[in-house]
Amino acid sequence: MAETHYFTEEGLSNLKKELSDLKVRGRAEAAKAIAEARDKGDLSENAEYDAAKDAQGMLEMKINQLETILANSKVIDTDKLDNSRVMILSKVKVKNYITMKDQQFTIVSEKEADIKVGKISSTSPIGKGLLGKVKGEVVEISVPNGKMKLEILSISF
Repeated sequence: MAETHYFTEEGLSNLKKELSDLKVRGRAEAAKAIAEARDKGDLSENAEYDAAKDAQGMLEMKINQLETILANSKVIDTDKLDNSRVMILSKVKVKNYITMKDQQFTIVSEKEADIKVGKISSTSPIGKGLLGKVKGEVVEISVPNGKMKLEILSISF
């Protein structure tokens, strides 16, 4: 059974755009690279041709992976979610007891994660540590450089 991937509308739209781009532009570029390498002579000793074929194989593998994710994806309807507990798509405001600063994270799928904008994966140490917790709860999370102590200040969508 394939793993279900949960997305926001925006995240699913971005995934579809990426897949479309790889199928159209990516395949065209790969075909062009193969044709150019083929024109350079004997294929048995043509490293450029071999590299272009390998790149095409990697492209097709990426397309296949995205198609599998897309086939097993679901859009989450935030109107039906309960904001009393942290779950996927929750916006969680926390107080970091190490830095004594407030931070806000949005818990998203791995494919949508982007730490620069505060979107963390539900499979990351922080994401896993926050899932299922309630407002006011203090959690201690093991991260690569030690432990974090976070208090959940608010949960919203």
